[in-house]
Amino acid sequence: MKNVDIYTDGACSGNPGNGGYCAILIYNGVEKVVSGAKTNTTNNRMELLAVIEGLKCLKEKCNCNIYSDSQYVVDAFNKGWIVDWQKLGWKTSSKKPVKNVDLWQDLLKALEGNNYTFIKVKGHADNEYNNKCDKIAVEEYKKLVDIK
Repeated sequence: MKNVDIYTDGACSGNPGNGGYCAILIYNGVEKVVSGAKTNTTNNRMELLAVIEGLKCLKEKCNCNIYSDSQYVVDAFNKGWIVDWQKLGWKTSSKKPVKNVDLWQDLLKALEGNNYTFIKVKGHADNEYNNKCDKIAVEEYKKLVDIK
């Protein structure tokens, strides 16, 4: 299996509001950028969409290091929340519906067959690729303002 690093970030102007996402995939020193924007969305949805869209770019199953500054995304996997949510019928431990269940399910589907590790990076700090993703995600949602 190929080893791919995927850096992701989502951004939102207002919460909800216009949002943007970006994923940068790196394989053998080659970078591929995927990005986009949505109206009337939330930051958490953009964080999830960045990972999903990055994974959709894979042409075959890979070993993926997924870097995100989203505690929400990283903890769902590293702390086992996602497993618990599924066992509870997409409910939280307090019996409330899991937010963004559509995207969580899309993410699980995109991860199928890949080996993956979620790695938390500090946002707006010294990670070059996280900063690049943030800049592109913001540029994406700003395009929506220019359209109106």
